[in-house]
Amino acid sequence: MFLNWNEYRSGLLATIGKFAKLQPEFMKGFQQMDKGASENKHLDPKTHELIALAVAVTTRCDGCLAVHVDAAVKHGATREEIAEALAVAINLNTGAALTYTARALDVYDNLPNK
Repeated sequence: MFLNWNEYRSGLLATIGKFAKLQPEFMKGFQQMDKGASENKHLDPKTHELIALAVAVTTRCDGCLAVHVDAAVKHGATREEIAEALAVAINLNTGAALTYTARALDVYDNLPNK
């Protein structure tokens, strides 16, 4: 096991709570943004959490993983659904690397002194 994710999540949320006391207006805005992202109801909560997990993997955010895996499971996500969402994220990262490979070669092709 990498971390005790339950302890990590609890500690993270407690620390964010302390930050919220220091920056209440910021946190109100953050919470409003979070609320706004889920108010349309075109996607169900489980899908929202699976998207959040895919983004968490691509941004390498342990806190996001700790919070959104828990939330995804609470909204009915299975281990298999989470794995599929993560496979999509891995594939996207691979595609991004391939795109940047083309950009790197384009830089090379445009060097004046090669």
